[in-house]
Amino acid sequence: MLRAEWLTDLSQISENCWLTLFQSGFPFTDHAFLNALANGKSVDSNSGWQSQHLAVWQGEQLVALVPGYLKTHSYGEYLFDWQIAQAYQQLQLPYYPKWIAALPFTPVTGPRLGMRQGTDQYAVLHVVCQFLKAELNQGKLHSVQWLYPEAELATSLAEQGLWLRYDVQFLWQNQRYTDFNDFLARLNSRKRKQIAKERAACTGLSLQTLTGEQLTDNHWQQLIRCYQATYLKRSGHHGYITPQSFQLMAKTMATQIVVFAAFDSQQPQQIVAAALCFRGKDALYGRYWGALEHNDYLHFELCYYQGIEYCIKRGLAFFDAGAQGEHKLKRGFAPVLRYGAYCFADTPLSAAIQGYFKQEQRHLQHYLQAAEAALPYKALVK
Repeated sequence: MLRAEWLTDLSQISENCWLTLFQSGFPFTDHAFLNALANGKSVDSNSGWQSQHLAVWQGEQLVALVPGYLKTHSYGEYLFDWQIAQAYQQLQLPYYPKWIAALPFTPVTGPRLGMRQGTDQYAVLHVVCQFLKAELNQGKLHSVQWLYPEAELATSLAEQGLWLRYDVQFLWQNQRYTDFNDFLARLNSRKRKQIAKERAACTGLSLQTLTGEQLTDNHWQQLIRCYQATYLKRSGHHGYITPQSFQLMAKTMATQIVVFAAFDSQQPQQIVAAALCFRGKDALYGRYWGALEHNDYLHFELCYYQGIEYCIKRGLAFFDAGAQGEHKLKRGFAPVLRYGAYCFADTPLSAAIQGYFKQEQRHLQHYLQAAEAALPYKALVK
């Protein structure tokens, strides 16, 4: 006897209870991370992201949970649906609110359904999907979107009648490299020279790797300044993550945070650029980048090469350096297929959306093959 209900405040769930649902070591479904976003007002408030998690109960026991948000826009999702939203607008059909099973501003594949050990996933998903379809039929939502679920869950959602959508990201995979030079030796000569040139362009700066425990309040103030300056230049706002959320992450997630920072050689206490990463069980995740000065190659050094070195030294299997960026391909990041799963209220656009997804899938499968062929390795990494 399972029942699904909305849950709008994670403080109603203790951290110990949360750990019975999410045990994978994936940092972005940590109680601390999602609470930092909520309590720091990166979500809720007037952000257009309203916490609306989906809890599944068996009697009085919480047995499953899907982190989710009610959205009144499509910003910060990365598996974007702007074309669909525009089509709805042209037909004067309501598109928002929509509900997304996603991690805010974090387009990383990982757990989207946390379950207590021994719980029947099929039964849970059936209850969850029936609940969500009822919300659609009653007009409370106009679409349901699961963004970047793991492949197995995406397949299960398709079996429940959701439409799959594809995306291609780029992932560095550790082939038991002994050091960075060993990694370079696996690349063709042209790419080795290019990377050596890019790294040499950054030697005038002091590059440091700082763990969350080593970061001081002054460090955090400078990291936030870099982050905000880059977003302001690129997007005209100060970024999605508030200073308050960063400060909460600093307090509650220090053991999972790694920062690659460049310090001014003339002012050795001044950070001029930094990449803020999170460490998982067997992977490093690059998340937030910012810089106060322009350097053509500093982004590559801090966001890619420093992370690769870190993973090699610590034996991590993967480095997920963030969404988008075909330039990662030239630096040894292999293309990987990612997923979304969708369900829409029935409208005159339904058939067209389903056709669009199928066409997009075919295009991305061809793109994936072409990208794999363009990898710079002497022998293709599998």
